[in-house]
Amino acid sequence: MRIIEVTSSELDQRVDNFLIKTLKNIPRTRIYRIIRKGEVRVNKKRIKPDYKLKLGDQVRVPPVRIELDPDGTTVISKRILEAVERAILFENKHLLVIDKPSGLAVHSGSGVAFGIIDVMRQLRPDCDMELAHRLDRDTSGCLVLAKHRQSLLTLQHCIQDNSLLKYYMAVVKGRWPNQLTEVSHSLKKMNMSNGERRVYADPEGQKASTLIIDNQSSAQYSLLTIRLMTGRTHQIRVHCQTEGHEIAGDNKYGDRGFNRDMKKLGMRRLMLHASRLEIPKTEFNAEIVINAPVPDVFQMNRIFNLE
Repeated sequence: MRIIEVTSSELDQRVDNFLIKTLKNIPRTRIYRIIRKGEVRVNKKRIKPDYKLKLGDQVRVPPVRIELDPDGTTVISKRILEAVERAILFENKHLLVIDKPSGLAVHSGSGVAFGIIDVMRQLRPDCDMELAHRLDRDTSGCLVLAKHRQSLLTLQHCIQDNSLLKYYMAVVKGRWPNQLTEVSHSLKKMNMSNGERRVYADPEGQKASTLIIDNQSSAQYSLLTIRLMTGRTHQIRVHCQTEGHEIAGDNKYGDRGFNRDMKKLGMRRLMLHASRLEIPKTEFNAEIVINAPVPDVFQMNRIFNLE
């Protein structure tokens, strides 16, 4: 058992993120389990995963058996390391943006041995690399990582005040109504008994706003360009589901029959792509506009025959 005193470098960091960084190579599911069981204490009190650390807090970290590969690190193939290196869209001394491939998680856990953050920590071992935000495993496109904590806090502040703009492309079921340009259902997260996390539209949930800024539709499916105004878990997927226009290839919130039909057209993945980021000027970067290449499966002239 260890007692760790919080210093200025950990100030305002969530305790779950603090533990993920402190207990390297421990699955995230196990970290959340020891928090839930009360094995982690702050100032001798039980806490929730989203507790933000304060200067001088005493964090009790229980003994956890760390299972390592023979060389002490997670084994990541050279092929994946090289592919992720090629996928970097922008980089300076403080942050980088990667075109995350569909199917590659952002972090390890729940049966996933490694994620983008683990890959980048091996590619950039001299940086204190952290995720500024997250994308679902099967979503592709722009993902921002910070190279040190000050940059991380700045990026997170830009996300919170909505000065960092995020745009997506999505293929959804049916003809999306032209008049439906904003979806604003509040969203609530629920943890199921099997450990699965699901999100529902619920008036008592957190406010969420999704703007539809372009809509190319046919009777069977629509290609949407979306601006994300808030960053709730699974927000676009649940907003589309709630409106009766599920995203193609969504195995959690989607329509099985629609997914089956779309597979026949070559859409064998979640049809959600983080296509564009606009990062405002900060002390760590000039104003940046980054576009992730559009995957072939989203190319209208190749896949769709819209009316």
